[in-house]
Amino acid sequence: MEALKYIAIVGIILALSGQCNGQPWTEVPLSSWKINVLNEMSKDSLFLHCKSKDDDLGTHNLGLKQQFSWSFRENLWRTTLYWCYMHNANSHTSLNVFWPETSGWLAFRCQLRNCIWSARDDGIYLKTNTHNTFERIHTWEPGM
Repeated sequence: MEALKYIAIVGIILALSGQCNGQPWTEVPLSSWKINVLNEMSKDSLFLHCKSKDDDLGTHNLGLKQQFSWSFRENLWRTTLYWCYMHNANSHTSLNVFWPETSGWLAFRCQLRNCIWSARDDGIYLKTNTHNTFERIHTWEPGM
């Protein structure tokens, strides 16, 4: 019984440690997340291939205004990383769409652990849910 109390106390301390170190957006391990990638370009379809070290989510060809979404749980060691390669008719890019962090930058933008990425003519944007605005994070590279 004493061991169970000890484990519970350590768990509570770890869960609250983000609040104590001045990082209110720090997430606890094993959190469930959702990633959305939207094609909001003016005329091109979007080729998309997303994966992590352990999960290949396959290739997808998104028409105008279509989206691809997936959900996952961050691993216990908080090393989960997802990235996507995407291209349209004239350009391409590769970027991380979820990464382990301690600063709270991603968690602040992805309120309720829901990240919304938008592919647009001038680059890739991430929605800041708290302000309901999109911020350009990455630009396209010429060619495919």
